[in-house]
Amino acid sequence: MRRLEGKTAVVTGGGTRGIGRATAARLVAEGAHVFITGRRQAELEEAAQVIGAGVTAVPGDITNPGDLDRLYAAVADRGNGLDVLFANSATAVLATIETITVEDLDRVFAVNVKGTMLTIQRALPVLNKGASVIVNASTAADRGTPGFGAYAASKAAVRAFTRSWANELQGRGIRVNAISPGPTDTSGITELVGEENAAAFRESEAARIAIGRMAHADEIAAAVAFLASPDSSFMLGANLYVDGGENQI
Repeated sequence: MRRLEGKTAVVTGGGTRGIGRATAARLVAEGAHVFITGRRQAELEEAAQVIGAGVTAVPGDITNPGDLDRLYAAVADRGNGLDVLFANSATAVLATIETITVEDLDRVFAVNVKGTMLTIQRALPVLNKGASVIVNASTAADRGTPGFGAYAASKAAVRAFTRSWANELQGRGIRVNAISPGPTDTSGITELVGEENAAAFRESEAARIAIGRMAHADEIAAAVAFLASPDSSFMLGANLYVDGGENQI
């Protein structure tokens, strides 16, 4: 039997060609019906078409409480509540302390911190007892990579939130854990550094990871599916590193 048979899941950022879409596909394969959301409607529709049956696309911005309420209203209308929530949506900026702007900082924290908090807060009325909430953190929070200070700080914030939320919600039988992917080969790299720099960036990232390569999105999705399933029933407030040894060796 599939581990999430009959369950309902939400994946934010599920339309992008990366961890979100790969996770949505994996949760569907595990038997869940998955709601995906994100700001780019065309990408959401493409993801739903590629993944096939078992996906409902609901466009929205996680920094907008009204959009999240509309998403969870759609979940509620399905009648089964919510069993799995992967708070995945995030953004990044490549800027040092000398070059970062107030607008850069506001955008990163609005999406990664406020948006993640709102994603989980607005889900509370529909989360079932025994639900699993997974927060997408990052190995960047543990490192001092030049140019990634704002992103790293935002991910450290959601890691801290995870511990508090795990304590606050465990009385409802809701497990909250974080996952910290290492560098993952997705289309977001090109968006971050530009097409002309993407190959060199991938090469430099792979060179510093113990396993000798970047992660594939499917590998991160498999770890999220583990945290979503009963197989991780004794994990609470944890941070699961899926980093090819980047922060371990």
